[in-house]
Amino acid sequence: MVSIRGLSPGQTPPFETKWMAAGSLHNWFANTGSEIEEGRIKNQQQHGLRWPAYYNYQDIQAAKAFWIGTTDFTDADGSFYPYKVIHVGPRVEGRDEFFPIKFSQYIKFPSQPEVYVDGNLSLGTEMAIDSVDGSMDADVMILNIVNTPLGITMTRKIMQFSQQYHDNYILCDYTFTNTGNTDYDDEIERPGQTLTGVYFYYHFRFAVNDDTRFVIGNATGWGINSMLDVRGDGVKDDPDDAVDVPGVYTSPHMRIQYMWHGRYPPFTAYDNIGGPIWSPYFDPADTVGRLGAAQFAGVVTLHCDTSPADPTDDVGQPSTTSYEGSDEPFTSQNSQFDAAKMAGEYTQWMQRGHRAPRHADVVEPSGNFTAPTGDPSLGTPGGFSNANGYGPFTLGPGESVRLVWAEGVGGLSREKQISVGRRYKNGEITALQKNDSVFTSRDSLFQTFRRALANYHSGYTIPRPPLPPKSFNVASAGDKIGLTWDVYGPEPNLKGFRIYRAVGRPDNVNYEMVYEAGPTERSWDDINVTRGVAHYYYILAVGDESANDGTGLTPLGELVSNRIWTQTYDPAFLKRAPGDGTPEGAERLDKIRIVPNPYHIGADPDNLLFPQEQDKIAFFNVPGECTIRIYTELGELVEEIVHTDGSGDAYWNSITSSRQVVVSGIYIVVIDNTKTGERVIKKLSIIR
Repeated sequence: MVSIRGLSPGQTPPFETKWMAAGSLHNWFANTGSEIEEGRIKNQQQHGLRWPAYYNYQDIQAAKAFWIGTTDFTDADGSFYPYKVIHVGPRVEGRDEFFPIKFSQYIKFPSQPEVYVDGNLSLGTEMAIDSVDGSMDADVMILNIVNTPLGITMTRKIMQFSQQYHDNYILCDYTFTNTGNTDYDDEIERPGQTLTGVYFYYHFRFAVNDDTRFVIGNATGWGINSMLDVRGDGVKDDPDDAVDVPGVYTSPHMRIQYMWHGRYPPFTAYDNIGGPIWSPYFDPADTVGRLGAAQFAGVVTLHCDTSPADPTDDVGQPSTTSYEGSDEPFTSQNSQFDAAKMAGEYTQWMQRGHRAPRHADVVEPSGNFTAPTGDPSLGTPGGFSNANGYGPFTLGPGESVRLVWAEGVGGLSREKQISVGRRYKNGEITALQKNDSVFTSRDSLFQTFRRALANYHSGYTIPRPPLPPKSFNVASAGDKIGLTWDVYGPEPNLKGFRIYRAVGRPDNVNYEMVYEAGPTERSWDDINVTRGVAHYYYILAVGDESANDGTGLTPLGELVSNRIWTQTYDPAFLKRAPGDGTPEGAERLDKIRIVPNPYHIGADPDNLLFPQEQDKIAFFNVPGECTIRIYTELGELVEEIVHTDGSGDAYWNSITSSRQVVVSGIYIVVIDNTKTGERVIKKLSIIR
């Protein structure tokens, strides 16, 4: 037997994760086959399933789990188990039950686009691309192959598309083959035993979302108030789950498990559906009442083989659709050698069937979800998770079954979150009217799932936008901010490019189109910029309408490349020469200005403070190399700024060297010219 990755028999392969970010939905994936609680970043429970990922703190995923169960199984050592279950998640790593063989990420483009600001690579969350594969269907794909002690080899293809109407779901395409391989060292398939009663079982613990966890209540971060619902389980008729893609796919029902941010009884300040933010936690300026948790998230089944001999879709799968307590004993300390616990896992959870009534109907028997009165936790400390079980299957040696499902998130646009939340906070609409708006997010999620189904049944032939620019460079300068870009090669359907700009912060909602370039242009200078203000950009390649045939329920019209490929995350500034901007004044200190001074936190944020950067104070006309020290009136050093970029601009965010926000008072600012040794002393007044 030859070991892989240079490991010796008995060694455990290293745990690895990869980040997928080809569209507006971002998520992480693990080489063990599922994404467990705190699996990527310890002590960060809400991490992943981030939508819309253009903004901060949109994480929805708390934990997932994947189990495989079978009956009447004999281990390699001869031990017999009436029920054998192997586990990864929600709280067990599964590294001794799932043995990764391959874990690689591919991109369809000739290379991953590169974005630079002032010569430095500007990254949000970087994908670790291992290789280019122009022949694959998706724009980005992770290939994950895992062996198991059951002799089942799992091949998982995780796929995402960046087309603007299909970028908020991620597909997981599984093939489970009885190879007989039971260890990570196996490289040659060998006959295995026939496996009976095989179930493929998933847990989805979602919590909408990180943005409001500490506004509404910490427990919402682990989903204690998550409302769970199902479609296509046969428990009752639902008029909103029909799917009909003319000429491609017709089914009476979509098969969906989904959730939303439900009522949290301990929070009584105002109605919390949609997570209105009145008292911000992350952003002191976020006080308009924005709906911070208006997303709906879930999973849709796209295909499940009827049997190894019949690859047609079994519309009766998943055979188990349930909700289970997120802190129940079966969610932790799982072991493939604990016969009693495995029997319970298999008989009580994996083959439970379609649980009735559904969780949402237990919480709110009236079905009035927009005026809720029940407690989604049902008295538990952790709330509930959705669960899907596919099976039972009989897998003989060499036989396979295929399963495809997609995770997606839908909801109100950021602009709608702000407008509805503001009107609710101001008393212009009622809580019920606000909640009616929130529940249009369910329609958005279901439309997302219809598109995922249509894409799958088209053979992944949805129309594609033109490729994004190969590179995008943003450069701060003294009289402009210069933008240049390059392309991969000729694009027959390219109409041109659109450049968008926002100020203050990269997750600003107020991006506006500032220039529309022709298909042959490769540069543009932004001269309509304000000194001292942080500027952020992205550029889109625009396609011709004729290239969009509407496949996959894609609305007709022009398609554009995804902004995620060219978004800048570092600020660009309009810079001035040092000093007062003249050659003879480069080292002068008498022209230095502090802006604003006095600084007043209550001043007009649009005209008297820096937009979207309301704690920012500027030191203009400073020498290109200088040291700026800020003291209290008592002579205590508050902060020291070492300015070396050669410009006449330096900035301070009103934070002390010990990371505390400064208090009101008079401060002494001492500026030393590093080159000449000259010094100037100024006063700064701060009112907070």
